[in-house]
Amino acid sequence: MEQEYKSILVPVDGSKEAELALSKAEEVAKRNHAHLDILNVLDTKQFAGNYGGMLTGDAIYQISEDAQNYLNSLKYKAEQKGIKDISIHVRFGNPKPVIAQDFPTDHHTDLIMIGSTGLNAVERVLVGSVTSYVNRMAVCDVLIVKTELDNKTRLPKKATK
Repeated sequence: MEQEYKSILVPVDGSKEAELALSKAEEVAKRNHAHLDILNVLDTKQFAGNYGGMLTGDAIYQISEDAQNYLNSLKYKAEQKGIKDISIHVRFGNPKPVIAQDFPTDHHTDLIMIGSTGLNAVERVLVGSVTSYVNRMAVCDVLIVKTELDNKTRLPKKATK
């Protein structure tokens, strides 16, 4: 039996791995005529400055505007590839539960496609990666994207230096 996904979530953080996951999710969405949600979670811990200080409202506004602009550019590129049903989202909070439980529950997601690693290497070492948490705790299927595939040979592309 072939699984057909109708609502696909791709969390992005600006990393190469996240954009690779998005590229693959675009193909899956096209094949399944699925809705594609592109999500950027702004970790609220990043708003605490040195020594417990907080960022100003203007700084937080600028960060959220930058995230929205980034998502708009990803949506535009996906539309150029023929993806029709796309929504973009910026959420504030801890990325782990937002991606694994909150967003998929709110949006009836049936597949999360996520990069194997993201931008935050320090958190990955200290408390575990967002990807591993999502893989363990998600309320729907999870596909972890690790490689870029050459569609002609179906083999991983050779790494370039």
